Amino acid sequence: MNRRAFIALLGGVATPLFLSPRASRAQQRRRIGVLSSTSETDPEGQRRTAALRQGLRELGWIEGRTIEIDYRWVAGDPGRARALAAELVASKPDVIIASPSSVLAAVQRETRTIPIVFAQVVDPVGAGFVASLARPGGNITGFASFEFALGAKWLELLKQIAPSVTRVAVIYDPATPAATGFLPMIDAAGRAFGVDVSMSSVRDTAEVERVLTGFAAEPNGGLIAVASVLIANQRDFIISLAHRLRLPDVSAFRYYPANGGLASYGVDNIDLYKRAAAYVDRILKGEKPADLPVQLANKYELVINLKAAKALGIEIPVAVLARTDEVIE
Repeated sequence: MNRRAFIALLGGVATPLFLSPRASRAQQRRRIGVLSSTSETDPEGQRRTAALRQGLRELGWIEGRTIEIDYRWVAGDPGRARALAAELVASKPDVIIASPSSVLAAVQRETRTIPIVFAQVVDPVGAGFVASLARPGGNITGFASFEFALGAKWLELLKQIAPSVTRVAVIYDPATPAATGFLPMIDAAGRAFGVDVSMSSVRDTAEVERVLTGFAAEPNGGLIAVASVLIANQRDFIISLAHRLRLPDVSAFRYYPANGGLASYGVDNIDLYKRAAAYVDRILKGEKPADLPVQLANKYELVINLKAAKALGIEIPVAVLARTDEVIE
């Protein structure tokens, strides 16, 4: 064999051993599964996924090049959560993002090995997701939303906005165990402010309508809607009903007044989804969820909807507006 033929043969053998930059990137592409409690078209769900994707981009992960993101949308259906969790786990992604608690529980039942990052979960220790905040100890870690003491703040805010309120209906979803943790705090605040608190579990819009219609039969009422997947997915109906019944209303997240509710006070949950990207990044680079401490929310926001206030005949006190993070007009 002459020298030229030998070199050509050597080149032909060696070529597959050296990948092009494009092929190298394809091999390095990692897979992320996302299980969301909302529907795909829900503006709140879109804001959450946009924050996550932004956080990943800022850390150098490019969707379609270095990562693939596989979304599943629960749309508030518990049965669908279980089926989609099983489907997502079966696809064997490198890491799964699951929030809030009801969705995370569905994924936890399906895997104890695939790393899971959560956002917007209340009391992850009490719910059995992690052994402790400092040392999660398993395949789950993430960003917890808020403490139960926030329940007292909701009632205090309601009284500041609508001082004439002497009765408050509190609706919550009994299928969300964390929701019940806020009830003692709201009840204690009610006693402190001289407000009669009426607590009702609701499972669907029919129960919401029955409870609130009966409650509104007497004057000076207000409403606290304890955040949950049910409340989030039925917020349009709840807000419309509350305003038809002339009940000033408060909830935990910005999406509530953004959809026409009167006010919200709570964690900037969109920030939690952006921060979750940092843990996804660290896990994809080799760290284990067991060694990543659960982090607590550090950004809170007060949001007031002035249009809703006007419709209810409420003038928001200047002192409240002065500390409001966002006024929706």
